[in-house]
Amino acid sequence: MRELIAKFERIKTLRRRGRGVIKMGNWQDCPAVERRHGKLSGAWTFVGTRVPVAALFENLENGATVEQFLAWFPGVKEWQVNTVLQHEAKALRVPTPS
Repeated sequence: MRELIAKFERIKTLRRRGRGVIKMGNWQDCPAVERRHGKLSGAWTFVGTRVPVAALFENLENGATVEQFLAWFPGVKEWQVNTVLQHEAKALRVPTPS
């Protein structure tokens, strides 16, 4: 998980420097999320919850830790967060900083 957080920190740094915008990838093949048209206007949410996937990235971007996010949104499981972060890191292909 530390590697995933390091990748996300790298993305945030690049974004602050104007080198890119965090763009959410294609979630259709991610088992930790779902999208239902009658649920939160069709936003991608963590499976079995009403918590939008975007909430994870917004909270991390604003300085929250994964542990804090999980405490604030108890319906979201750690495996779901890990899966989402891995999925996004793979989609972005951002190398882990040395």
